[in-house]
Amino acid sequence: MIGKLDPEENVMNNSVIASRKSAAVMKGLHDRIKETIVDLGWDCYDNISVEIGGTQVSGIDVGEEYNKKWQSPIGTRKYNKDSFIIIKNQDRRDLTKSQPNPDLKAHHLKTEVATIEVANQKLAIQQDEKSIRAQIKKEDDKKNYDTYSK
Repeated sequence: MIGKLDPEENVMNNSVIASRKSAAVMKGLHDRIKETIVDLGWDCYDNISVEIGGTQVSGIDVGEEYNKKWQSPIGTRKYNKDSFIIIKNQDRRDLTKSQPNPDLKAHHLKTEVATIEVANQKLAIQQDEKSIRAQIKKEDDKKNYDTYSK
C-alpha cells in the first residue's frame, strides 16, 4: 500500500469534491450577486426562487435494453454544457396581460365606402382596392409605421 493507490480506493468521495468546486466558484460570484441584488432594489422579504435552465428531460420510453451512450430512461434529466442558473424574484413579476394597441387596426377588415351627395341625395360608392391601399399607406406614414413589409 505504500506509494500506490488502487483504482478502487477513493481519497475523497464525490460529494466532498463537488462541494469544494462549488465553494471555489462561489468566492467571486457571491460579491457580484450581492451587488446585483442591491442594484435591482430587492428586499430581504421578497420570494426568491433559484432554477436551472438549459436542461433536457428524456420523454421516450426506451424499455429495459437500450444503448446507454445515446439513450436514457424516461424522465432522466440531463444538463447541457451551457446550462445556466436563473434567480427569480417572484414577488416582483409583472403578471398583467399585454393590452392591444388601439391605434393598430387590421387592414384586411376595412370596408371602405365613400359617400357623395348628388342632387340632394347621398350615394354610397365602393372604393377600389388601389385607392384604399394608398389611403392606408398615407395613414401609416403619418404614424411612422413600416409599410414596406406589407
